[in-house]
Amino acid sequence: MELGLITYNVARDWDLPSILNNVRQAGWQGVELRTEHAHGVELSLGTDQRREVRRRFADSGVALWALGTTCEYQSPDAAAVGANVEQTKRWCQLAEDVGAFGVKVRPNGLPDDADLPRTLERIGHALRECGEAAEAHGVEIFVEVHGKTTQEPPNIRTILDHCRHPKVGACWNSNPTDLREGSVRESFGLLSPDIRSCHINDLWSAYPYRELFALLSEHRYDRCTLCEVATPLPADSALPFMHCYRKLWEELQRSA
Repeated sequence: MELGLITYNVARDWDLPSILNNVRQAGWQGVELRTEHAHGVELSLGTDQRREVRRRFADSGVALWALGTTCEYQSPDAAAVGANVEQTKRWCQLAEDVGAFGVKVRPNGLPDDADLPRTLERIGHALRECGEAAEAHGVEIFVEVHGKTTQEPPNIRTILDHCRHPKVGACWNSNPTDLREGSVRESFGLLSPDIRSCHINDLWSAYPYRELFALLSEHRYDRCTLCEVATPLPADSALPFMHCYRKLWEELQRSA
């Protein structure tokens, strides 16, 4: 496993040079760039700007793991779903251009009075089209385990079963709804064949991270685990936190 940073929330106000400098100095390996943050890696970038982002990551030795979008597909309005699918396709193009491994998308709960089985099917079918775009651009789609009701692992399993595209997988999100009698083993087992990315947050919390890391190790997960803590930090004073976080992460990995 490798340790990475999500710019939401801790680095939301950092520019791209600050992100790369801190990640490199702290000994972390990857980054998920959340849209609408200060780094400015957005769909609006031109060809030369995309080439420059790709060069910066290559020169830094830091992996651009994912582009963290807010694309979602649960709306009963077919036009709204179609617009999000089309936007996802544009993110796949950007991911290819800047050298990202994947594009993070999400379900975001249920619309009012929604039919759950039909909504999960709708999301899965939309993701299949997104997966085709990802395959065409040589990237993957990471479906965040996210949103009220939709974040419940059995519902994510149903979404992925409706999708059934090899370039679409789950992004584990370390949610309280993962737990069954204090354990994540049952929920992890539902999604483990398709886990392609992993968000972690407060490693010192009551969430059973020791068990999660053991399960990731059992399943030979060799991708990024990405830090997503709630508190923004100034770029010029973040390194002590990042060094401490890495030490906790290393201890959990050793114990696994």
